[in-house]
Amino acid sequence: MTTTTVRPADDTAAHPPEQPAAHVPHRNAPSAAVRHTLTLTWRSLVKLKKQSEQLIDLTLQPILFTVMFVYLFGGAIEGSTHDYLQFVLPGILVQTVVFASVGTGVGLCTDMSTGVFDRFRSLPISRIAPLAGTVLGDVLRFLVAVASVFVFGTIIGFRFHTNVFAVIAAVGLVLLFAFAICWVVALLGVTLKQPRTVQGVSFVMMFPLTFGSNLFAKTSTMPGWLQAWVKINPVTEVTNASRGLLTGGPVAHHATVAVIWAFALMAVFIPLTLRQYNRRV
Repeated sequence: MTTTTVRPADDTAAHPPEQPAAHVPHRNAPSAAVRHTLTLTWRSLVKLKKQSEQLIDLTLQPILFTVMFVYLFGGAIEGSTHDYLQFVLPGILVQTVVFASVGTGVGLCTDMSTGVFDRFRSLPISRIAPLAGTVLGDVLRFLVAVASVFVFGTIIGFRFHTNVFAVIAAVGLVLLFAFAICWVVALLGVTLKQPRTVQGVSFVMMFPLTFGSNLFAKTSTMPGWLQAWVKINPVTEVTNASRGLLTGGPVAHHATVAVIWAFALMAVFIPLTLRQYNRRV
């Protein structure tokens, strides 16, 4: 009679050692937030490519303002349309991107009312990425407006009196300030329910900032009560710095104050916008 020896099962074979899980970065990690933001920025740019009519206001509006102020008011304000063009074009550059920031709030409000951000919430992405991607995409869109201002201004007689690095610095400063202003409007976009309301409230806010500055006239020509507002208006500092960088003149002080304003606005309005966004979605 033959006996068969049964060997006990190998616990190691039955239960293979667990392999260490691959490290997956948390969706709120800084590297993940940056990656998600850039992805959604690309989405905004692709969306713009499919809806190219959105570029019409960015190209035509600065041209219309340039023609209107230079040829209707330039002679009366400066005595010469050519001299006034050198003065007003840097201001129109600032005004264009400030007005264009209204579209950020309107776009956010529209996306939230149509459920796009509900879809973003269900994805494993950073909470700030949908907001930051939208804002950054709009700021890159503003480069079209900047190019429109420079090209048309050059055609009708504007001349740069500085070097190419100063011009690049002027564009960078204007876009930095636009990025900060976009967060102010973004707060309206995630708070208010209707895009029309966002647009109306934004323009009510933008008009004192732009027309209550030295964009179109020198501060010294204004009454004292208005000068007090103009001198503390951040748009005035951005405009003064842009004029200095494009046509020559003092830059350091104005640029420093403008950068401080930009980072102060971001420090206040980015957390407020993110907090309101989390409440709403």
